[in-house]
Amino acid sequence: MKQGIVLFAHGSRDPEWARPFESIASQLSKKFLVRLAYLELMRPSLGEAVAALAAAGAKSIRVVPLFLGPGGHVKDDLPRLVSAAKADHPRVEIALEKPIGEQPEVIAAIAAAIAAGIPSPRGSARRS
Repeated sequence: MKQGIVLFAHGSRDPEWARPFESIASQLSKKFLVRLAYLELMRPSLGEAVAALAAAGAKSIRVVPLFLGPGGHVKDDLPRLVSAAKADHPRVEIALEKPIGEQPEVIAAIAAAIAAGIPSPRGSARRS
């Protein structure tokens, strides 16, 4: 059974804003059916991305919110959009995942990236 992934992000008027998401999609697309989708200001929409994956033969789709936490868009807007996509594609199993920022591996990777640029205070000599 073909599985698809929709990477769902907020969207921006500035096209450069999408570069990190495009990089993630590019890496994943080497192994998976992947589409980006945006809440606003950019395309495709969630419905358009789900339709493209369904047309490509996906029988199940994971919607992964590329948000650090569960704000209003993730709690309110996204579930409504996923429900509409399910209604439009009743033969496709669509699962909404937690925001990517809630995954322990992502939290650890962000912390490591931040810490990599900071000299460790534990390694420096202390003066009294």
